Amino acid sequence: MWCNVVNQSPVAINKKGGRQMKAPTTAVRASISFPTDVYETLEGIAKEKKVSLAWVVREAAEKYIADKWPLWKGQG
Repeated sequence: MWCNVVNQSPVAINKKGGRQMKAPTTAVRASISFPTDVYETLEGIAKEKKVSLAWVVREAAEKYIADKWPLWKGQG
């Protein structure tokens, strides 16, 4: 499996063990596996730009979508 999407629950457990409602999130967390050479290249880009690897991947995904669907209105 190369991608694992983790849905965020609207309920969180507070420090005392009680349940409380969490503010809804506008992001979805995903776990993605890359070939070693791709990962190392992404890490290098992130270090060069002084940003996180996650930022590089999000930017790349948004550019990919914009190239495929020019009318897409991304948030980035």
